[in-house]
Amino acid sequence: MSVPDPHGGEPIIVTEHLARHFGSLVAVRDVSLSVRRGEVFGVLGPNGAGKSTTIRMLCGILDPTSGRGTVVGFDIARDAERIKERIGYMTQRFSLYEDLTVFENLWFFAGIYGVPFRKRRQRIDQVLVRTGLDARRDQLAGTLSGGWKQRVALASATIHEPPLLFLDEPTAGVDPVSRREFWDEIHRLAADGTTILLTTHYMDEAERCHRLAFIFHGELLDTGTPDEVVERRHLRVAEFEVQRATAAADALRAHPLVDEVAHFGDFLRVATRNNSDPQTVVTEVLSKLAIDVHRYREARVTVEDAFVSMARAS
Repeated sequence: MSVPDPHGGEPIIVTEHLARHFGSLVAVRDVSLSVRRGEVFGVLGPNGAGKSTTIRMLCGILDPTSGRGTVVGFDIARDAERIKERIGYMTQRFSLYEDLTVFENLWFFAGIYGVPFRKRRQRIDQVLVRTGLDARRDQLAGTLSGGWKQRVALASATIHEPPLLFLDEPTAGVDPVSRREFWDEIHRLAADGTTILLTTHYMDEAERCHRLAFIFHGELLDTGTPDEVVERRHLRVAEFEVQRATAAADALRAHPLVDEVAHFGDFLRVATRNNSDPQTVVTEVLSKLAIDVHRYREARVTVEDAFVSMARAS
C-alpha cells in the first residue's frame, strides 16, 4: 500500500524540460518535475537511467545542457552556491573520515555546513540521540558496520537542519534491517517538515514514497503516487502452480495479453494487460498444451510490475 501524502504545499523543486548531455551521450532528456514541500519523493529507475545525473543538476553540481529549474527558490544554473547552502546531500559513497569518531565527523560537517559554533554541540547531541548513535559517539567511524555508517552519513547530511534533503541511492548495499530503520528515519524527518528527494533502483522502496517519478534511458516515463502509477498500467496479477513450469512460461509469454511471467518457487506469477483476467488467459493457453493448473491465487499489482511494464513499452 502506498504511503498517504499528508502534504499539499507549494513546490520546493520545479524543473522544466531539463536535459544533460555528455558529448554525444544523452544522460537526461526533457525531465519536468514538481516536488512539494514536506513530501518524500522517489526517483526510480535501473542503474544508468539518469537518476544520479538528475539529482546532481538539482543540487547545483552539474549545469543542465538545456531546460531550467528552481530548487528552494533559486535557479539551478545561476544560484548553485545558494542552493548548496540550503540542502543536505547524501550519496551511496558518502565520505566519512574513518579515523575520526562519530562525534568528530558530525562536528566537522556541522562546521562545513555553517552551524553556529555556540549551537554546534547542542545540535550534535540532538542528532546523536535521534539517530540512536549516542552510545557510539566516541567510536571510530571506520569500525562501524555499513548500517551504522549510513546513519552517521544521514546525520551529517542533516546536521544543519536543511529544508530539503537529497539522497542518492542511500540504501544500496545495506542489509534489510538497516534499510527499514533508515526508512523510519526518513519519514520522521519528513514529518518534521523536511522535504526528501531520493533516487533508488529498489522498486519495493517506492511503496514508501508519497510520490514517484520513473526514469528510463534518461526519459521520464510517469509521475504520481504509487497507486496512481500502478492503476494507469491496467494490469492484473495472479500466481499459478503448474506442471512443466518452464514450458508454461514460454507459452504464456507469447500471448498478446500477457505482460510478464516470472518464476516464484513452484509458482508462476503472471501479469496481464488491459485488466484481463489472468485465470482466463492462463487456462486458455495451457489447456492447449495439456498443462494442468494445480493452484491459483490473485496477487497485488506492485510498483515493480508497473515499472517493468512501462520500461518494456518504451
